[in-house]
Amino acid sequence: MKKTIETWGEVDGKRADLITLTNSNGMTIRVTNYGCIVTSIEVPDRHGATADMVLGYGSLERYLGGHPFFGAVAGRFANRIRDGRFCINGQSYQLETNEAPTGQHLHGGTRGFDKYVWGYDLEESKDAILIHFHRVSPDGESGYPGSLQVSHTIGLSEDGAVCYDFTASCDQPTIVNLVNHSYYNLAGHDSGSVADHELTLHADFYTPVSDNMIPTGEILSVEGCGLDFRTPTRIGANMEKIRDGGIDNNFILNCKETDGAYRRAAELYEPTSGRYMTVLTTQPAIQFYNAFKLSNKEWIGRNGYKYEAFGGLCLETQGYPDAPNQPHFPSAVLGPDQLYHHRTLHRFGTR
Repeated sequence: MKKTIETWGEVDGKRADLITLTNSNGMTIRVTNYGCIVTSIEVPDRHGATADMVLGYGSLERYLGGHPFFGAVAGRFANRIRDGRFCINGQSYQLETNEAPTGQHLHGGTRGFDKYVWGYDLEESKDAILIHFHRVSPDGESGYPGSLQVSHTIGLSEDGAVCYDFTASCDQPTIVNLVNHSYYNLAGHDSGSVADHELTLHADFYTPVSDNMIPTGEILSVEGCGLDFRTPTRIGANMEKIRDGGIDNNFILNCKETDGAYRRAAELYEPTSGRYMTVLTTQPAIQFYNAFKLSNKEWIGRNGYKYEAFGGLCLETQGYPDAPNQPHFPSAVLGPDQLYHHRTLHRFGTR
């Protein structure tokens, strides 16, 4: 295992670093402490040729100019909250409604966790290097109650796994839902549509949404619709069953497939390169987004490549969207006597 650290720039008077981790099998990840953004994941294909698996930029300045959460941490509450409103113990809170097309609160607001420089420490062993990011989100930040102490670990192991661990505690009741928001394309970030990727989701049910992208409260079977990925399925084949081909849905993970403490959440395979990615998590759900909205704005990524709709996909392990307003969903409330702790593992390889 090897590491390098370089100064990448400055935000609000704080130094932003770019940390590069490399294992002996030729896999490299790059992460910045600005927004805990994973800027790059390079993985060899079945012939040993390396390509970058995630959409993103090559400089801090480009991230500061705006992006659709490329590789970033999303929080204090990832995904959407209806009308930006929620209630805890009879106390109502109003957050900003920062997603203009829907009028909902999204990913913590216009300055969520992705817009801050985090402190960090490194933990090294012969088998892995872990980056432990940390910050305190003060009471009232972005409208959320309570002073929240957050730790987010991102690491690379010798056996080709990238970990995303989250821990948080708060001095008063609040809501928490933290995810990594990387966009993956296993053929390479500059290779076009992910329609030919094969996806498996270990989910029998999903939570449908209304036109404003908020869950209706129903829990429906994936059977018979374009959201059935229970067996390896070419993504484009299911996109053809959906109006405009757009997928941005929360899938409820079952417990039929486990790996130690983890639920098996997803397997993604790209047949041309032979690369695969297996997603394991302790979270109850996964949001699959096929980036159908990327063409709504112009996003010019690394090496001048223009990212278009369906040019990547997100597999965000999470709690349920709008959980604070859906009493039958798993609770997103974190009390002062509780610890929020969730782990996700992405294993990369070829076949």
